Amino acid sequence: MTGTNITLTSHDGKSFGAYLALPPTGRGPGMVVLQEIWGVNAHIRAVADQYAADGFVVLAPDVFWRQEPGVDLKYDETDTQKAYHLMQNLDAPNTVLDLVSTAQALRQRPELTGKIGVVGFCMGGRLAYRMAVSGAVDAAVCYYGGGIQNQLDVAASVKAPILFHYGALDKHIPASAVDAVKAAFAGHQDAQFYTYEDADHGFNCWGRPMYHQRAAALAHGRTLEWLASRIC
Repeated sequence: MTGTNITLTSHDGKSFGAYLALPPTGRGPGMVVLQEIWGVNAHIRAVADQYAADGFVVLAPDVFWRQEPGVDLKYDETDTQKAYHLMQNLDAPNTVLDLVSTAQALRQRPELTGKIGVVGFCMGGRLAYRMAVSGAVDAAVCYYGGGIQNQLDVAASVKAPILFHYGALDKHIPASAVDAVKAAFAGHQDAQFYTYEDADHGFNCWGRPMYHQRAAALAHGRTLEWLASRIC
């Protein structure tokens, strides 16, 4: 896959970047891919390419652009410290509005043939949840979204189908947190949960030591099957 960097317009009239990956056919349903704390780096671009190869028109927006445009970090100690600093200083309300603008831009793409979804990882998993709360997407997939359990006061606003992936060994998101999210979505018409017994936080990222190939493959396959009956 060959992706390109494009420019989007924010809700307040400013410009920010996004990585665009198109499917081999050139057309398809839409997917927003939301980064971890290391920016739209090589791994996230590869994930975007992966979903494009699966037939989606993909946008991966630059979440940190209001602090520093074009963040592209590695997983070493220095870059990870910077990544945490960026996350801790994220302007959450404006970020959600930026992601709504991303969804709106995706809906206007000439390559789009139908509905759009969002898939996010870690911080991006929490932001995918917030996109679902906003009503900007037709389906949401949250990989180990840290902090969702602290934002369940808005769970009732999620009307779209939503899928959660968790690692049982994840110390950042204990079983009690997963249970709280499950309880909040017990009455939702289409909320699904998967927990991977041998997987840790970040199990989908092949650039990090906690990468778990089997869990990543299972989660990706389940995500595609789930999306196929909801936005494709």
